[in-house]
Amino acid sequence: MRIRIIAVGQHIADWAASAVKDYLGRFPRGFSVELKEIRTEPRAGQTPARLMAAEGERILAALNENDFVVVLDEHGRDLTTVDFAKSLVRWRDEGDAIVFVIGGPDGLSPEIKARAKATIRLSAMTLPHAMARVLLAEQIYRAWSILAGHPYHRA
Repeated sequence: MRIRIIAVGQHIADWAASAVKDYLGRFPRGFSVELKEIRTEPRAGQTPARLMAAEGERILAALNENDFVVVLDEHGRDLTTVDFAKSLVRWRDEGDAIVFVIGGPDGLSPEIKARAKATIRLSAMTLPHAMARVLLAEQIYRAWSILAGHPYHRA
């Protein structure tokens, strides 16, 4: 399975970067998860719509035609961890790679949302972007553990 996480923002707290690196380093061969950071648009004097559009252009440039794109959005679908694991299997079969997109401080452009084949949320609460990266990386690892019958997931 090939998974990519595209996240807007290139400077996150050390604790979060360390946690994401730890989770992404746990996967065995054949289960590839990569993080690609997209440069945040400079905020000074720009409207949120312009910021999202500029960041959206960079996200679109990082996507491949046959990627199965999943955006993280506060209005997305809630999934249990087990449902998330099952979804990964379905999504894997529908594209060359599963790509999760985490937007910038202003969110995602309409073009990115339209490109998505699924929209999920990690929580009903608003999360800082660094925390969203950590939580997503952990949930992907937990989903792998469920699919592999690994004892990490004990529920």
